[in-house]
Amino acid sequence: MNPTSDEPLELVRLLAGTAARDANAFAELYRRTSARLFGIALRMLSDRGEAEDVLQEVFTAVWRRAEVFDPALAGAMTWLVALTRNRAIDRLRQRRESVPDGALDLDRFADERPGPAAQAEAGLEYRRLQGCLDELDPNHGRSVREAFFSGATYNELAQRCRVPLGTMKSWIRRALIQLRACLES
Repeated sequence: MNPTSDEPLELVRLLAGTAARDANAFAELYRRTSARLFGIALRMLSDRGEAEDVLQEVFTAVWRRAEVFDPALAGAMTWLVALTRNRAIDRLRQRRESVPDGALDLDRFADERPGPAAQAEAGLEYRRLQGCLDELDPNHGRSVREAFFSGATYNELAQRCRVPLGTMKSWIRRALIQLRACLES
């Protein structure tokens, strides 16, 4: 998918069509967003089969609940990413995997084969996000990445970084404010 300046408006239009049960709009929404959403699920779950299952669950939810999307509250891609992230976190919690005591090694989530995840990461928006994440204080950036990619809670992150819970909440809040400012500039 090559992002264009009209892309966010087009995604909103496609979600509205999906809410009206337009199968063609739904198919086009899937075509435009599935690679990116699959990449997020794969990175979080590190299991191709589970990532595919999550992607299917996300698009089933989109078909059933597209009418709840409100463009005044969030962008279309933001809404879809949040759905994907939440489903992946649910999967991680269902697995009841033990969270590592040390810092999460995000490199182990990388998909070595070129495919949907590699295509999503090659996009302009991904490079922009990476640039903005790199501008953050290293502790703040690492905490945001771990919260997003592993679904770690504030408590888990505070324990790993050996800081008070309030400090961790402040780090993540400041980091998200910085990210928003960076991405909007």
